[in-house]
Amino acid sequence: MKSRFGAIYTAALADVLDARGRHDQTLPPAIRPLTPGLRLAGPAFTVQGRPAEATEYDAALRKVLRMLGEVPEGHVAVYACAQDVSAHLGELSVTSLKERGVAGCVLDGGCRDVRFILDEGFPVFTRFVTPEDSTWRWELEATQVPVTIGRVRIEPGDWIVGDDDGVVVVPHAIAQSVLAEAETKAATESVIRAAVRDGMPPLEAYERFGTF
Repeated sequence: MKSRFGAIYTAALADVLDARGRHDQTLPPAIRPLTPGLRLAGPAFTVQGRPAEATEYDAALRKVLRMLGEVPEGHVAVYACAQDVSAHLGELSVTSLKERGVAGCVLDGGCRDVRFILDEGFPVFTRFVTPEDSTWRWELEATQVPVTIGRVRIEPGDWIVGDDDGVVVVPHAIAQSVLAEAETKAATESVIRAAVRDGMPPLEAYERFGTF
């Protein structure tokens, strides 16, 4: 299923979820890929944190490093940071995640070491970029618990799919059926694309194919 989610575009998934009444499955548009063209897909490994002043830098750092070592292969680390002033992910963390086969990272927070991360080719979607370290300013609270980013509730194992349009969350209980429906929609849109290129008016295309 991972390769299929990796091949489908987020707009098709969002449309299918909307049609099912799941109107709050797209992360805030401020969360963007570090560079155009990045894609990611995988089950969510959720990370919850909060602003805090570290009195024990070593202990705070060890807690985060232990968490990084727990992200399973093929998963997407999803951080709900509740903080907008520091970087919650950097180059060395990314290098470790990549080498262990992690599929990517989504940050409702900050990232740094951008050039090094881009050189690694590891997909990171983030709200902002800053050189400021989070260890003095942020505390890891829990992993593999439900988190909320924007209006989206994310549970461990929900499918996370990201591309140039943004990030969509597909609840794990309906992931297979949503994916199959999105693949059908994408195939239909390819037919519509060819039809409108041949001159078919948009409304006629919608009436014929049932989507646009």
